[in-house]
Amino acid sequence: MSRSRLTVVLSQAPGKHPAKRALEESIVASLLLEPDLEVSVVPNLYDLGPDHSGRLFLDSVRGDMVVLSWLYPRAAFWLLDRNGIKGHFGETKLKPPTDDEDDAETDTPVEKPEAIGPSGTIPDRHIYTLDLRDSNKHEAFGVEIRRIAAECRDRRAAKARGKATNNPPVLQLGLSVAKPEPELPPAQQAFAPEALLAPAGRRWYPVIDYSRCTNCLECLDFCLFGVYGVDSLERILVENQDQCKKGCPACSRVCPQQAIIFPEYKSAAIAGAETGAVGGLKIDLSRLFGGDVGDALGMAVQERDRELVNDGRSAVGTTVGLPKRQADKPAAQKDDLDRLVDDLDSLGL
Repeated sequence: MSRSRLTVVLSQAPGKHPAKRALEESIVASLLLEPDLEVSVVPNLYDLGPDHSGRLFLDSVRGDMVVLSWLYPRAAFWLLDRNGIKGHFGETKLKPPTDDEDDAETDTPVEKPEAIGPSGTIPDRHIYTLDLRDSNKHEAFGVEIRRIAAECRDRRAAKARGKATNNPPVLQLGLSVAKPEPELPPAQQAFAPEALLAPAGRRWYPVIDYSRCTNCLECLDFCLFGVYGVDSLERILVENQDQCKKGCPACSRVCPQQAIIFPEYKSAAIAGAETGAVGGLKIDLSRLFGGDVGDALGMAVQERDRELVNDGRSAVGTTVGLPKRQADKPAAQKDDLDRLVDDLDSLGL
């Protein structure tokens, strides 16, 4: 795989929706003959298991990469990071269409917390994630990918100039000989298109956005199904993803920073959209205990209880997994969720 070529990977939608398939095929057809692009297609990114050829191919890519999927860019980026496919987040200029629908969960901008950040070494490359829902015209994606390719070329050229300045040419017999820049190693395996598109079973699990996660461990306390754990540095991680209950996003609702993403959930805030904040919720205890659960924490408790009962266990309501958040940290201004927990404590629940 040449250093000069940008890898473009299109992740197909689950199912065979004709309009989505038509857009996917048009995008691929318009890019295949581009000399600066290496174009491949894989099944739905969220469904790729560790041994799937599509996942192994993504692992083999070493340079800059564009990934198109039917997921929010933030969700796709942290999904890749979870799978060990790391890089710096590439900013894109393709914007979603204006959405005039009133969605209370996506009205309030999220302030960036002091997050723990991704683990391990981040390779010197950028990963750009494009949402295929942002346009129904394949030309829009072509324009943006060509812009990204030019941006990557310029960045590589700037790095090469910097290296040339720091490493002057070797002089031999009066001749100036520049040191050649080494090529990136080729992919470890050859991946045939049919292998990349092998069917992948449907999956459901949370993805952690470490640019928001503060390691408060609220999700570890709240989830009673063994999904979460901590690594050797006591950092939260999704340890047993297949123990997550299909369709249940409860842990995402209790996360103070909305750092937990379920990429295919119906709510934009939980699915990885850039907006939405717990602090903007209006908590009403009468609704929480009166039958119509309308707030995030109440919904999370209800969802968790439903899955416990489905497992043959007893519902626990608000008696388990609702600690005072980050109690070991200096006192700060309380948000709505903090105040709700205090109210629950005062009621003896």
